[in-house]
Amino acid sequence: MSFFPQISFQCEVEEYLTKVFRNNELVAALGTQEVESKYQSLLSHLSHPPSFTTVRVNTHLASVKHVKKLLFEEIQKQFKGLCVPILEHPKLQDILLMPVIGPRRDLKKHASEVIVGAQCGYAVLRGAHVYVPGIISTSRFMKAGDLVSVYSDIEGKCKRGAKEFEGVKVFLGNGISELSRSEIFSSSGPLNGLGIRMIEPVYLSPSFDNVLPSHLFLQNLPSVVVSHVLNPQPGERILDMCAAPGGKTTHLATLMHDQGEVIAMDKIAKKVKKIKQNAELLQLNCIKAFCYDGTKSLSVEKREDERAGPPFLPESFDRVLLDAPCSGMGQRPNMAYSSTLKEVTSYQPLQRKLFTVAVKLLKPGGVLVYSTCTITLSENEEQVAWALETFPCLQLQPQEPHIGGEGMRGAGLSLDQLKLLQRFDPAAVTLRGMDINSLQDSREDDLISLANKDCIGFFIAKFIKSNSK
Repeated sequence: MSFFPQISFQCEVEEYLTKVFRNNELVAALGTQEVESKYQSLLSHLSHPPSFTTVRVNTHLASVKHVKKLLFEEIQKQFKGLCVPILEHPKLQDILLMPVIGPRRDLKKHASEVIVGAQCGYAVLRGAHVYVPGIISTSRFMKAGDLVSVYSDIEGKCKRGAKEFEGVKVFLGNGISELSRSEIFSSSGPLNGLGIRMIEPVYLSPSFDNVLPSHLFLQNLPSVVVSHVLNPQPGERILDMCAAPGGKTTHLATLMHDQGEVIAMDKIAKKVKKIKQNAELLQLNCIKAFCYDGTKSLSVEKREDERAGPPFLPESFDRVLLDAPCSGMGQRPNMAYSSTLKEVTSYQPLQRKLFTVAVKLLKPGGVLVYSTCTITLSENEEQVAWALETFPCLQLQPQEPHIGGEGMRGAGLSLDQLKLLQRFDPAAVTLRGMDINSLQDSREDDLISLANKDCIGFFIAKFIKSNSK
């Protein structure tokens, strides 16, 4: 059941992906028809939001039960008494799951239209209201208080300030304008703040704007799994190599009970500031964030103050998380992926540079977790095959919890090796909508199983370093 069109790619990227998902290993194992069916299903899933909103509870400050109660009261207010369950996950005991209601097909469209950018549109589909920076165009006479229909310009072709737009647009739902057209587009007008308050979104999921900010962190389910797989222990020294915006960094610190040291690096200063803000908001003190390029974070000579920050001496860390920069093709919803093939294929060399540094910074006996939020072989299973061949000191390890599927064929890894990997494949379940009636008839176990599968595309590999070579 597809509500939106399949995700679209530039032609050269589409050709590249078609080869990846029809590779010889896959076809030999599954057959041409099954391979094609799974690929088409994946493309449909990527343009739709996941079936659940996932929030991680800051267990450093409050219990899951307490936050669940507060969140239930908040959602009752937002949904005007509509009873949507909040589920606790049996294997990820610091997250709460809320089913997303939709797509709602019976919404009436209004004459007054607002066009928003693609990124803003994707946020709306996951529960956000529309903020002024995301608005590209409005109808000519829109006033504050008007009922408006909100559309996403998925191809980025609408001109800012246009009074009408006839290009490709996707209906996101209805809202009430907080500002007039002239206030939004005047040179002295507000650059920030709420523009449209969504009252009838196509997908109904809670807004987390200023909701329990020190108790909750909005995070995709596989991103939470990563930190549990790394399994940091109190008192250890942990490196998060590409850490912004700090979701996994703060999770690692929480799992360590804020005891030890979590070094977080990112090479963009604004993003490092965000990591520090999140650490402060969640009241975590063991995090030290540095603006630094991970590829240059290995030092060859001893310094007077080795604990001051990067670069670091070899074998300085008990565990390393490399949540690598990637092509991001697993992110959902995404209806039009704009990157070129050159951009898509530029990540593999960068990931290998970072990985090489990560191995050298890891102590013997230490754990390295590599993860991406993409679906390609070249950034996932091929990287594992390369790592095992390049670094004899590394061994693949079982992952706990293991919630995703096994790795994808096509990179020459054995079946036993593929079973040690986690690939979260949105196409692992049938694309379906959720309404209140079907929700009330569903068993909790079935809903948890759906949440585990119908999430973003993601990949995790776990290694142990056996010696100091």
